[in-house]
Amino acid sequence: MALRIGDEAPDFTADTTEGKIKFHDWIGDGWAILFSHPKDFTPVCTTELGYMAKLKPEFDKRNTKIIGLSVDPVSDHTKWAKDIEETQGKAPNYPVIGDSDLAVAKLYDMIHPNASATGPRTAADNATVRSVFVVGPDKKIKLQLTYPMSTGRNFDEVLRVLDSIQLTAKHKVATPVNWKQGDDVIILASVPEEEAKQRFPEGWKAPKPYLRIVKQPK
Repeated sequence: MALRIGDEAPDFTADTTEGKIKFHDWIGDGWAILFSHPKDFTPVCTTELGYMAKLKPEFDKRNTKIIGLSVDPVSDHTKWAKDIEETQGKAPNYPVIGDSDLAVAKLYDMIHPNASATGPRTAADNATVRSVFVVGPDKKIKLQLTYPMSTGRNFDEVLRVLDSIQLTAKHKVATPVNWKQGDDVIILASVPEEEAKQRFPEGWKAPKPYLRIVKQPK
């Protein structure tokens, strides 16, 4: 069954490089990013895992845990981590799920439900297991992206989207095209005028009644 934004992120229990976890319990009352990989020892994914290790402090500031997944056993992940540190300058400092039985990949609709985990599998066999899911404290999916194998993911953009989502959750504002931290934002259309006046007493610019522009709340 296809997953959509707003659906509950399926819970699961899995082995990781930091021990066994139950996904919802592991998330706790914060945010989480799950990003998946089709195979260990693949070039593009090697760069991604290293970059996420460097970016982890930024996610920590946002009360957001990060967790990787690859369609190989945890023992292979441990070996791969050495290559990642050697080539990217930093090894994963977050858990990476071992999904050699494709259980999580199937649960998250990242691979055909009839795909078989038996026998040798190449990265091409698992090409669709290359997604990003942002999960909120309510365990609902807030963002999902799927990339082709040949394109490295832009995790700075994932961080930007996370900032936008968290801003909306706290202040009832949306972010316009190409928004970045500190730019003006838009009052949600669902916020009535009276509530908007209470939330934004300094007022706003409204070139159209549905386009109410305010400074980014702190």
